[in-house]
Amino acid sequence: MGLRFAADVRTLIWVALAAALLAAQFARPELAPYLFWLSMYFALACGVIAHNHNHCPTFKDKRANEIFGHVISVFYGYPTFAWIPTHNLNHHKFVNRAGDATITWRHSKKNNLWVLVTYPIVSSYYQSEPISAFIKQAKQKNRKLYRRIQIQYAVWAGSHALLLALAIGLHGTLQGLILWSLTCLAPALFALWTIMVFNYVQHIHTDPWSKYDHSRSFVGAWTNFFLFNNGLHYAHHENAGAHWTKLPEIHARSAARIDPRLLHQSMWWYFIRQYLLAPFVPALGTTQVGRAAYDAVEAEQVATADIGFGEEGTNEAILRA
Repeated sequence: MGLRFAADVRTLIWVALAAALLAAQFARPELAPYLFWLSMYFALACGVIAHNHNHCPTFKDKRANEIFGHVISVFYGYPTFAWIPTHNLNHHKFVNRAGDATITWRHSKKNNLWVLVTYPIVSSYYQSEPISAFIKQAKQKNRKLYRRIQIQYAVWAGSHALLLALAIGLHGTLQGLILWSLTCLAPALFALWTIMVFNYVQHIHTDPWSKYDHSRSFVGAWTNFFLFNNGLHYAHHENAGAHWTKLPEIHARSAARIDPRLLHQSMWWYFIRQYLLAPFVPALGTTQVGRAAYDAVEAEQVATADIGFGEEGTNEAILRA
């Protein structure tokens, strides 16, 4: 039941801190208006952890991985199986090209604040298609997986219902509803929204046809410490199954070949420059690097995703028998 990588002690500490923060706010609801921003960070961190766990399971034991997936789904805001059809079997296959449910250029090729803010809504709608297809196929061909999906939905929704009932039971209807909203609902929505925003900024104006320029990376030490190396997106696409601690090494091997316009020291400065300053000083904004996904010749475009049950890129914690 041990960890596969010792570095995931920090992963467990982060999840424990998320739980402790939730417990503290339930015990002292007057703290929630001051600490909800911290709850949002830990929900986002759990989203990143869910992504990492999806590609490289945290524990050696299958059952422990399933339980851990249930726990992080409560903070992240959605059952972890959904990473498989939308991310492993779709995004990693098409990488922002036609067929990717998460393409950044579906309704606009621009990189501005309006597209950024609305992208998670659009992306969520189109990601529902591969999720539904995956569930339907599991129901028809893999009943064990289908039961696990049902259990994940039940645990995720049931946990939030119990937390809401607990908050109301402890502090009354109105205060309990506000407490649950600040500590559970808002952080989960923030995590889901931000994870999709990350996907947007990591692929907008990149070249999915290039070996080195298919992703934008944020290389700053603080960003990658607090987000478990999630900023090193080139490295992740190069080796999706690599543990998050291996990504700096993978990135370093090819960093010199990546277009400098796709390497950013600070994620905060990128957001400020791109979405606050560039509208007034266009030269500060991003431009298309290399060949755009939508410029592909017809023969190279793939119209639909192949949602299946192959071994490549799947979540061992869910799919291994």
